[in-house]
Amino acid sequence: MNNKRIVSLLPAATEIVCALGLEHQLVGRSHECDYPESIAHIPVCSAAKFNNSISSASIDTQVKQATLDAISIYNIDTEKLATLQPDVIITQDQCKVCAVNLTDVEQALCNITHTNSTIFSVQPNTLTDILVDIQQLGTFLGVPEKAEELLEDLNTRIEIVKHKVKFVQQRAKIACIEWLDPLMIAGNWTPELIEIAGGSPVLAQNGAHSPFITWEQLAAAAPDILVIAPCGFGIPRTLSEIAVLTQHPLWHTLPAVKNNKVYVADGNQYFNRSGPRIVDTIELLAEIIQANQFYFGMEGEAWVKFV
Repeated sequence: MNNKRIVSLLPAATEIVCALGLEHQLVGRSHECDYPESIAHIPVCSAAKFNNSISSASIDTQVKQATLDAISIYNIDTEKLATLQPDVIITQDQCKVCAVNLTDVEQALCNITHTNSTIFSVQPNTLTDILVDIQQLGTFLGVPEKAEELLEDLNTRIEIVKHKVKFVQQRAKIACIEWLDPLMIAGNWTPELIEIAGGSPVLAQNGAHSPFITWEQLAAAAPDILVIAPCGFGIPRTLSEIAVLTQHPLWHTLPAVKNNKVYVADGNQYFNRSGPRIVDTIELLAEIIQANQFYFGMEGEAWVKFV
């Protein structure tokens, strides 16, 4: 019987493990792994090196300085890892800022004298990558059939949305903001999610890293709908700092603002998690972009209209 001891240092991977029915094998998690709620008792094996309650601009400054100094922005509790003796440690090599990454884990394991842990690292850049990661992780953990069942459900939900927007003639231009100060547009898989949901993404390319942009570029793109979903931020956190956008001189020139089409979404729980709930993100976007065609009951919890 497969009974690997698993430490997941990536929130999306933790969600995949649980969706595959392997929650009982999780013996450790990252400080950011908070879903499903039933994992709250599992030991935490990492921590951020700075307080993310500071402003977006201050977080950006600290992250960039750490990058220049070649310093990780996360700490891994090597003593706890040594105690837990995991068979598998799941991490990622997609973004050094968003979560504990492969290099961090490799360096941590070098400091543990007795370990037989195998590292499973994901590097998703597109929706297809995310679905492949689910399949490969399911196979690696010995539950390929569970992975197939999960993927069948996810793909069915994706196809339902695709079918309903297939005949949409006029697609609204969508700008999805991933960081407030400086401005960043959501890249990687987000442009594809927007397209599936019936919109036309601007200022970012599918599969490419999220780009920093200027306010002049945002104004020139003239988005019809603005979705504000900063990386790692829930709705209350975003609303507490949204004045950095609304007080900019070009804010009121945006068509989305003029037409009252500005929405704040939970970037932390949906847009930034490359796991099963990425399909929830498609449904969330469909509710916003094609409101006359979709209702998934996500308004209020996953997104709100900004007034």
